[in-house]
Amino acid sequence: MLKKLADSVFSFDVEWIPDPKSAEILHNSPRADGPGKDAGNSFEELWASARKESDPPGFQPYLKTILCRVVSLAGILREQAPGGAPSLKLISLPVDPADPQKSDEKTILSSFLKSVGRRKPQLVGYNSAQADVPILVQRSIVHGLPGFGFSDRPNKPWEGVDYFDARNSDYNLDLADAMGQFRDRPTLHQAATLSGIPGKLEVSGDSVAQMWLEGNLAEIVEYNEFDAFTTHLLWARIAHFSGLLTTEQYGEEQRLVRELLETEIAENRPHLRRFVDEWDRLLDITGQA
Repeated sequence: MLKKLADSVFSFDVEWIPDPKSAEILHNSPRADGPGKDAGNSFEELWASARKESDPPGFQPYLKTILCRVVSLAGILREQAPGGAPSLKLISLPVDPADPQKSDEKTILSSFLKSVGRRKPQLVGYNSAQADVPILVQRSIVHGLPGFGFSDRPNKPWEGVDYFDARNSDYNLDLADAMGQFRDRPTLHQAATLSGIPGKLEVSGDSVAQMWLEGNLAEIVEYNEFDAFTTHLLWARIAHFSGLLTTEQYGEEQRLVRELLETEIAENRPHLRRFVDEWDRLLDITGQA
């Protein structure tokens, strides 16, 4: 299971869509920079090129991440000074979904790389080693961005933070790997809800492309924030199982998450009330209330 609890932990999730620019470059599709019919046609070009003969018409296959565009990134930043108490903060990109400049993929990627490169937190995700981290790296390379410290690698595993050595480094944690392998690996929704933690609330990853085409980026960001809280609560539960958090510390971590949720709700994120309500419902069902 988990072996290390760093002073800084970032439990995160990324949302992406098929990239119309990829369709323009690879399939000569008409240019489509924003939501709408042309972008939908670009999506279909990419999906069609990835379909197998046995797939039904209209099937939307999983695309290689380099062919996709990052539209949202959210996470819970946990920081704890030596000997001090932990604190939590919600990080959500784009900070203003209504602002095209702040919603630009290059801006989102730059913000992530700079912040992680400076703070060097322990990254925590679900299926992040296979999806979230690769898309962030690949799309940063596509945009010609420098690593801003995120890409730095120590000469030896014990000499520093390494986000690219899953075998020897504890700084790129994929909770899916901790939960199981192959057919026995649960989805994030399954692992969370059975543990009394809210999972997918109405929206799923398959819905994100259509939401973006309809101009609902703000709703994608809200959905992404739900997943960030889910991921952090599952991380805390696994850290407790791994002996990194005592039972008392695990209870305190849940209290901090609830406190953060209430603070964010009061500061104009009313959608998070649904997360709190679902959390209470699941705790009651699972007998953990």
